[in-house]
Amino acid sequence: MELGDLVTREAITASLPAGNKKQALQELARKAAQHTGLDHREIYEALLQRESLGSTGFGRGVAIPHVKLRALQHTMCLFARLQAPLDFEALDGEPVDLVFLLLSPEHASGDHLKTLARISRLVRDPASIERLRAARDDAALHAVLTADTAIHAA
Repeated sequence: MELGDLVTREAITASLPAGNKKQALQELARKAAQHTGLDHREIYEALLQRESLGSTGFGRGVAIPHVKLRALQHTMCLFARLQAPLDFEALDGEPVDLVFLLLSPEHASGDHLKTLARISRLVRDPASIERLRAARDDAALHAVLTADTAIHAA
């Protein structure tokens, strides 16, 4: 399964408002709940618990919060570009403005790790990051994610 298969146009937000890391996670949990039918509080609590183990701030302005949820039926990914960069306690200390939220079923460890690897390959490429920052709207972001997934999935 490719990243483009997991991040639908409906799961992309070109300008997510949030004043801090917790607000960003809460907004992402609400959006994830709309796509999964799960309670947003369950998703948010799982995200907070994961962040307590260590920040998912990847570096270069990118965060990849990720959790496995018992009630989830399939792996899914949401993408959001934040309205303003936030302190995400990233490894490089840089503020985050691009967030990939990865949700997987508890039993999908292999798919979960493969998708994390695909996202990390994508965001290691400075040109891909710049295209994500330059995209005007949800459709343009989806086009970037789909094109970059095909290029970097190997």
